[in-house]
Amino acid sequence: MSAQFRDYYQTLGVSKTATPAEIKSAFRKLARQFHPDTAKDKKAAGEKFKEINEAYEVLGDAEKRKRYDEYGQNWQHGPQPGGGFRGGARGPGGGFRQAPRSAGSDEDFEFGGTGFSDFFEQMFAGRRGSRSGFEEAPQRGQDAEADILVTLEEALNGSTRQISFRRGSSKKLETFTVKIPKGIREGQRIRLVGQGGTGASGGGSGDLYLRVKYQRHPDFEIDGADIHFELEIPAWEAVLGSNVTVPTLGGKAKLKIPAGTQSGKKFRLPGMGLPIGEAKRGDFYAIVSITIPTAPSTKEKAIWEQLAELHRD
Repeated sequence: MSAQFRDYYQTLGVSKTATPAEIKSAFRKLARQFHPDTAKDKKAAGEKFKEINEAYEVLGDAEKRKRYDEYGQNWQHGPQPGGGFRGGARGPGGGFRQAPRSAGSDEDFEFGGTGFSDFFEQMFAGRRGSRSGFEEAPQRGQDAEADILVTLEEALNGSTRQISFRRGSSKKLETFTVKIPKGIREGQRIRLVGQGGTGASGGGSGDLYLRVKYQRHPDFEIDGADIHFELEIPAWEAVLGSNVTVPTLGGKAKLKIPAGTQSGKKFRLPGMGLPIGEAKRGDFYAIVSITIPTAPSTKEKAIWEQLAELHRD
């Protein structure tokens, strides 16, 4: 049975002509609503949050969105991420199955527990190694690779995860405990030595690689080890100054906004970003965005008009 096509536009509630800004706005709104930290039903919210993250992972990336739009419902007939064209079938147990490149030489692989759906894994994440040379000579097994979705909390503190893996036509579903190191970066790979494809003619097994993708956060953007947060404040707080509370990965932090603060102003909280090695951390930046009332009341309009008159004098 093949993985089911997922309508990511429907997941985010946007049209196919939505701009990147509209897609980002829709993601942030839904992600805040279903973030497991704030939702009452954490299990249901967690599943929905994964769906929203996956949709934004694709539609928020220009190349992935182009590929998704190009193939749509016909995604199974498009080129594989690792080369060649798709012709393999979805196997049991979750994850994805990769189509063999040549009969009898390469194994199929299925993964589970990576944080992505079967559809995403098959369309975007599947990569494979290959063998070369004569079959009589010892041949090392192919390497296998899949993306693994890591939360910012896991990147901050480290964690362990259970990953399931099925190789070839085997009915055995193997499970590994994978250590996610503290401070791991997006794009880095976790290597499981000897857990890839089976070798031929006495050759050793290949390796299994899990490539790290950060789970998108509704409020934070990541720049290396630094965390950026868009701090929205009303115009009068920017003019008069105020004390605000901002969320960080380690909890809430207080911040003083001086009078006359301009939009785009950055407030730095040192050492509150992601880890850099064992002893250091990046910084947290609260970046001011001044909000203007879109539908002011009659009283509010009168006050703004008074201010306008003052500046005309």
